[in-house]
Amino acid sequence: QVQLVESGGGLVQAGGSLRLSCAASGGTFSSYTMGWFRRPQGKEREFVVSISSSGGTTTNNADSVKGRFTISRDNAKNTVYLQMNSLKPEDTAVYYCARKRGTAYADWGQGTQVTVSS
Repeated sequence: QVQLVESGGGLVQAGGSLRLSCAASGGTFSSYTMGWFRRPQGKEREFVVSISSSGGTTTNNADSVKGRFTISRDNAKNTVYLQMNSLKPEDTAVYYCARKRGTAYADWGQGTQVTVSS
């Protein structure tokens, strides 16, 4: 059973940057697609970005994160990262990483809070 642990969240001013990390243990990492999701308070969870085992990335089609958020992975460290730049108050949310099994994201971390102040 894989365990995913996010870290790196916190409070940042608008325009600032944060890098989230998601460390995986207890299961295979390198052969799976990994994704980042977020849930703003009072709203549904939404897909942000994913990275395949070969390094290909898919970003939410909404303009909200394109060009500002970048996903990467280090298979040697069993870790996936989310670099977030030019942060906006509307990026405030709990951010989750997840591992995709088959066609669905089946393994989830506990989440890390990101708060962007204006």
